[in-house]
Amino acid sequence: MCAKARAALPACKGVAVAATDNTTPARARWGLLRHLAALLGGVLAASGARAVDLPEDSGEALFHSYNGGGVNASGPALLVRKQLADKVSLSASYYVDAVSNASIDVVTTASPYSEQRTEYGLGAEYVYRDSKLSLTTTTSKEGDYTANSVGFDITQDTFGGMTSVSLGFTRSNDQISKQGAPEFADEAAHWQYRLGVTQVLSPRWVMSANAEALADDGFLGSPYRVARVFGAVVPERTPRTRSARAVKFRLIGDLGTRDAVHVDYRYFWDTWDIKAHTAEVGYSRYFGEQWLADTSLRFYRQDKALFYSDNATTETTYLSRNRQLSTFDSIGLGAKVAYKLGRVAGTSGLKLNAAYEYTRFKFSDFTDIRTGAPYAYNANVLQVYLTATF
Repeated sequence: MCAKARAALPACKGVAVAATDNTTPARARWGLLRHLAALLGGVLAASGARAVDLPEDSGEALFHSYNGGGVNASGPALLVRKQLADKVSLSASYYVDAVSNASIDVVTTASPYSEQRTEYGLGAEYVYRDSKLSLTTTTSKEGDYTANSVGFDITQDTFGGMTSVSLGFTRSNDQISKQGAPEFADEAAHWQYRLGVTQVLSPRWVMSANAEALADDGFLGSPYRVARVFGAVVPERTPRTRSARAVKFRLIGDLGTRDAVHVDYRYFWDTWDIKAHTAEVGYSRYFGEQWLADTSLRFYRQDKALFYSDNATTETTYLSRNRQLSTFDSIGLGAKVAYKLGRVAGTSGLKLNAAYEYTRFKFSDFTDIRTGAPYAYNANVLQVYLTATF
């Protein structure tokens, strides 16, 4: 619900100088990617822009807060990274969500409730020449849901370092129960396959293209959610299989005055007949030597699933009133600032980060049964975190 934050790569000299100062194409590319990553708050670092670089030794402490649609979630997160022999980097993470849920689904069919979700993660990255291998595993638990996943990624640099190709796979398994109904127990399995290419277009511009294939099998609904048929409440019935595809394109450019811009587009479609479009633009700029500011604007539009209905007029094999499967759109505005605190005893650098995002959701065919009007709500996400490099 609230994404974990990641630290940006350190800033470096201007890319135009790096690309023309008698460097190899690979070194020029690394200068460009590092420079843009620093400007964009780590966006390239998160996507594995350079295969042969391991993350710095670092520690992060984060507090996150989400508020929207009657749901409040907050808690801490910790991340630690450590290199071994300049070939391996190990990481460990801890993340907590304390959730108070009084969403429209809850208040119209049940009673508000509170719960806590805890997630643990371990990761390892290994560098060999121009390749990087990554292995991650996570486990999360809450009162009625346990999820475990393992992922593997490989990134390879080619064509003198001007092109980076990545492949990845994640396998997840969920165990679902229902509070107050010990007889209910089910599970779901998820597979995700990833392919990505990052290409240097010029000394100032980088483009990436990514594709995903997803498959789900098992219990894919909620044991608590209900649907409506002629106004009467009936249990939700969701298909037990789902396949999906997604493609994403990103263009990132250095504008030459210590600022950068990025443009993203993502298209998603699945076997439930959901089609979704996401478009985002963002701008980043340094102010002095210590301040970095980012801002972004994101649009999202989704069509409804085949078996979604706000109030069905006939019984069908599958039926859901899950608003996440309805027709809706959203617009989000985000901002982030980072401040370099400088060196503190025992560290090579300390950085304080704060991020805020406001999103407006509007549903076309999901009504608030209390008023009969189409449902809409606002969501706010706040993150504050401290990063120390060693």
